[in-house]
Amino acid sequence: MKIKLIGNTETIISNPCSHHGYFAWPTVAHLQDGKIAVGASGFRLEHVCPFGKAVISYSFDGGKTYTLPAPVIDTPLDDRDAGICPFGKSGVIFTSFNNSADMQREYNTENAYVQRYIDTITAEDEEKYLGATFRISHDCGITFGPLHHSPITSPHGPLELKDGTVLWAGTRFDNIFGGIEVYRLDTESGKTEFVGKITISDKNVVLNEPNMLELPDGRLLCQIRGENAELFDGGDETLFTIFQSVSADGGKTWTEPEMLLDSTGGAPPHLIQLSSGAIVSTYSRRKQPYGIMAMVSLDGGETWEKDLRLYENTASDDLGYPSTIELDDSTLLTVFYATDAENKPCTIRQQRWKLIL
Repeated sequence: MKIKLIGNTETIISNPCSHHGYFAWPTVAHLQDGKIAVGASGFRLEHVCPFGKAVISYSFDGGKTYTLPAPVIDTPLDDRDAGICPFGKSGVIFTSFNNSADMQREYNTENAYVQRYIDTITAEDEEKYLGATFRISHDCGITFGPLHHSPITSPHGPLELKDGTVLWAGTRFDNIFGGIEVYRLDTESGKTEFVGKITISDKNVVLNEPNMLELPDGRLLCQIRGENAELFDGGDETLFTIFQSVSADGGKTWTEPEMLLDSTGGAPPHLIQLSSGAIVSTYSRRKQPYGIMAMVSLDGGETWEKDLRLYENTASDDLGYPSTIELDDSTLLTVFYATDAENKPCTIRQQRWKLIL
């Protein structure tokens, strides 16, 4: 199995004329009216800062050009990952999450500009906005409804099943150590209902940032970022990889998560099933040489051809969160974030490619 890159990597979302030029954690999706939507967190100073806005950009010509990014979720806090889930005939769910003012203050102790802004964030702001957030559109992303809160967060958002049910697998905002929880989302009210949970027997592994795919036989395939628990107590990162779990009962119960890559093979994952039946999972490698990778399964996720490289970068490990769509000509478009140098802000980029089976 091989891949063929088509053209060069292109920057599609940036803000080069401003100090607020850092963009990261994107999701790409095909919307029902034919346009391509890319969500991201942007207009930031850096990886952690309070100025992040969850923005959306559209392409009306198959990914050749994009509109300027417009905010969809812009709270007083640090709005991060931007997920996109199309549903129904014209629905779009747009997801994000944020960090507390104290957490942002701790990460920016030497930046007076950031500290002065954080001073303006009130207790009432945090009570109203802190958490995992989402907004719903019923007109293909032209307008979005009120801000809702979710008990869980995931980089790329929920999934619409073939029967119209919207399921969301994610990490609890208030407990990253609690495993992966699955909820059913009511797209009219914004309410969530608990369905099931993915846990792992190895208590040294922390599961987070999942992505889910429905297989043709109705089973649910979930891939999950796995890290070592010691990392969250100030230890070294010895685990940064992808685990996989499967549900045969609509997300109520799940198999024991199985590690797919080596211990630092890369994460987090994004899953898509192609018109050919092949399943593609894209993820980032944060060890030299840094890059954006893909793995492919031809047997419903039972086995994988791994570490197909889509993009290489030796400048910085601040990159990743790729997601992929299939274009009308069966070529693939993967969107991710990266920078060419540690002193330059990250931007949102895309790479076209073709899978050769």
